[in-house]
Amino acid sequence: MTTFNTQQLEKMRTQEGFIAALDQSGGSTPKALKTYGIEESAYSNDEQMFDLVHAMRSRIITSPAFSGEKVIGAILFENTLDREIEGKPSSLYLWEDKGVLPFLKVDQGLEDKANGVQLMEPIVYLEALVAKAKSKDVFGTKMRSVIWDANEAGIKAVVAQQIEVAKTIIAGGLVPIIEPEVSIDSPEKAQAEEILNRELSAQLDQLNDDQLVMLKLTLPEQANLYSGLIAHKNMVKVVALSGGFPLMQACEKLAANNGIIASFSRVLTDDLFADQAQADFDAALAKTIEPIYQASRS
Repeated sequence: MTTFNTQQLEKMRTQEGFIAALDQSGGSTPKALKTYGIEESAYSNDEQMFDLVHAMRSRIITSPAFSGEKVIGAILFENTLDREIEGKPSSLYLWEDKGVLPFLKVDQGLEDKANGVQLMEPIVYLEALVAKAKSKDVFGTKMRSVIWDANEAGIKAVVAQQIEVAKTIIAGGLVPIIEPEVSIDSPEKAQAEEILNRELSAQLDQLNDDQLVMLKLTLPEQANLYSGLIAHKNMVKVVALSGGFPLMQACEKLAANNGIIASFSRVLTDDLFADQAQADFDAALAKTIEPIYQASRS
């Protein structure tokens, strides 16, 4: 029998709110810092870079605007999991001080494009990573693949790989967020989403009743396309990525899809800057959180 944290599971299933994706890792960190107002000339190696991005994330997480009332989860990457916020391990600070469910990004990058998709690179130490996360009150994980074309064989491969890895994560007591992102730039986006919906439904039907999962999906061309997945017996929650849409457009598309909540990344931090006074920083964060929260309540 899989052992999940029942208090955390109940919160994710029943409370209104959204998930903050704060999991930019090595490749995407320089861009995140630049948007925040820190140029690459401000650091000379990865350690300094990760120190700066952790300071940015800590500032977000410790802000009064960032609380478990509206932000019910936060996705971290391993470097953040290994660091502290206000003298406490990051994931424990999130859960114990903020009432925010910690998630951990576990994928280690993407393979080259083949059959219109990018599969995940092998996750070489998954079981150890899951065990470490579980020991730090992490609730779930997240792993991303990318779908570029409406290629049935490619999409089947993406879903099969995601489900296989998810089973290992579930066995370790965490709830996996399966993220097969359909690119918003795909000329076959609507067709790809139809295939993905079908494949996910078929694979979820094969899971045991106690093998619970979440999904992180691109907001679909056809509103409420994923209603069957939301209602599936194995589904804890379906969340949406912003996918490159501006904040208000992403919120508008989200509100049109009943039962899906946000798991936004870039749009959450677009109006936050390193040189802002703390009061201005907090106000900007609160102003961004509110429409995401409201769109996630629909």
